[in-house]
Amino acid sequence: MPEALDSTPYDALLLLSFGGPEGPDDVVPFLENVTKGRGIPKERLKEVGQHYFLFGGVSPINDQNRALLDALRKDFADHGLDLPVYWGNRNWAPYLTDTLREMVRDGHRRILVLATSAYASYSGCRQYRENLADSLAALEAEGLELPRIDKLRHYFNHPGFVRPMIDGVLQSLAQLPEDVRDSAHLAFTTHSIPTAAADTSGTVEEHGEGGAYVKQHLDVARVIADAVADETGVLDRPWQLVYQSRSGAPHIPWLEPDICDHLEERHEAGAPAVVMVPIGFVSDHMEVLYDLDTEATAKAAELGLPVARSATVGADPRFAAAIRDLVVERARTERGDDDVRPCALGALGPSHDLCPVGCCPARTPKPAAAGADSPYA
Repeated sequence: MPEALDSTPYDALLLLSFGGPEGPDDVVPFLENVTKGRGIPKERLKEVGQHYFLFGGVSPINDQNRALLDALRKDFADHGLDLPVYWGNRNWAPYLTDTLREMVRDGHRRILVLATSAYASYSGCRQYRENLADSLAALEAEGLELPRIDKLRHYFNHPGFVRPMIDGVLQSLAQLPEDVRDSAHLAFTTHSIPTAAADTSGTVEEHGEGGAYVKQHLDVARVIADAVADETGVLDRPWQLVYQSRSGAPHIPWLEPDICDHLEERHEAGAPAVVMVPIGFVSDHMEVLYDLDTEATAKAAELGLPVARSATVGADPRFAAAIRDLVVERARTERGDDDVRPCALGALGPSHDLCPVGCCPARTPKPAAAGADSPYA
């Protein structure tokens, strides 16, 4: 039997994700949840939903979360970590409020949250904290005893997140024709966000051009590129951070260049091949399947540019082990252990445990749990 790992004071882990439709009839209601309060007509939502209808109206994200749940539960059991794992979503069943209610009724009072977003940004961190605050307010209105909730730190540079992506790039390079393999370019992709949101991502000290969002992605891209160079012996392979999945009004500036524009530019510059590396995504959800595997791949075919798309981390056992490591690390910190050494690659070091005041601010201030400004201590 493995030596038991101590998660005290935490008594449960919550996997918190975006959610997605699981059939054609779910698509428009799901998009209504995502765009709630923006006044977008249903006909426009049907147009946006075409990406989902191409895949039978099913987003892959829910099945991928189920696979991650299985991987986490297996890893915890194999390593003697007695910590139940639950799952709740922002925009589709199982809904966050329902899951938190279940956890409270199961007797859990100290809950750790794992968000399926590795980097600092409003939509990738603070908005999830706002969702948690909304759910806690709903449970409070029902008269339930509220749990204390903490969120695991950003894990963008944890080895268990980064190493599977390095291996994915190496495997993708091996799939390219041999005559272009060593000269193929790397395009590290992540979700585009408004430049104003990027500039205020992370702590106040990190605010500025691109904020923590761009800095963190660049640091991970550099770590991966350096590792690929070491392991292939190709030391001067070009790489660039690019963006995808832009949405919203065209007059609002968003992070650029877009992946399809980048492929055109690389083709015109004479690049012989490109590997698209989706470092901004934990799993192969719709933005990866449509924006990369469908749209960007079609653009590359139109250009006659060989491309490959490397794998996301998904439910890789090394990622599950990384989450175990983060849980034990945070538990030890909460217990006051003085020899905790957070694990991180790259130049930025480990992220903060507690989001400070002013971190990834919202345009309209709202209560957010699991941070220094939380109304639920």
